[in-house]
Amino acid sequence: MTVNFQYVNIDASSSLSALTLEKLEKLASKFEFLISAQVYFKNDEKDHNAGKICNIELSLPGPRIFATSNEKTYEAAMHETISDLTRQLKKRKEVYKTH
Repeated sequence: MTVNFQYVNIDASSSLSALTLEKLEKLASKFEFLISAQVYFKNDEKDHNAGKICNIELSLPGPRIFATSNEKTYEAAMHETISDLTRQLKKRKEVYKTH
């Protein structure tokens, strides 16, 4: 699975990229039909309570899967986004089993 990272209005972080890549590789081993992932980390300066946004879009057969979260840290946002994606992937896998 290929993973592309984009950092919008923030500096690139190799540790954050490595942690995200590790989590996505676990997803790829669990759900073998994943093709690629687009990961966006953004900073929303207007939101003072949270403002750390993580968007992940997964390419797979059929419609793409997308999740986003807005938390106080980028790590928390990434974990929340990946848990949302896992939930969606489990639903998609059930659809594949019935066909």
